[in-house]
Amino acid sequence: MAEHDEILAEVRASPMRRGVGLLVIWCLGVLLLWLVLTRSPANAGFQLLLIAIGLGALWVGELLRRATTQAIELTQEGLRTSDGEVIVPWDQIASVDRGAFAFKPSNGFILRLVSRAPLRWRPGLWWRWGRRVGVGGVTPGTQTKAMADIIGLRLQSDRAARQDSL
Repeated sequence: MAEHDEILAEVRASPMRRGVGLLVIWCLGVLLLWLVLTRSPANAGFQLLLIAIGLGALWVGELLRRATTQAIELTQEGLRTSDGEVIVPWDQIASVDRGAFAFKPSNGFILRLVSRAPLRWRPGLWWRWGRRVGVGGVTPGTQTKAMADIIGLRLQSDRAARQDSL
């Protein structure tokens, strides 16, 4: 790894939260499919809906399982996953918000971006939609708070540097 790739902060899924999240989602999927198999088909449309939701829950559980094996890393270049996928580069981050009333993931924070970015979702870890990136979910609040604080301080120092150069 090059020196400019130094990791400033890292967020990983909490094993307990990850396990509970997977258990709940997979149990929902199995329960819905079990209902279809054990109940008489009074309404075929309703049963198809239950099958679709049950399979969808199992699919989301698998996405959660895969996503939470990764970590989110904050580097000098921006935010990325531990497998190298760039979530957002520094020059696209406009602000960070971890307030109680922010629309953010559990135990996480929200980044507002300079411009729109493609839709991306890693259940339990992060999502990107339009001009927002949400980090958190099954992550420990201490790790996400530290990462948000570092981002906030860097944004503040970048703004001060721009003011000084004017």
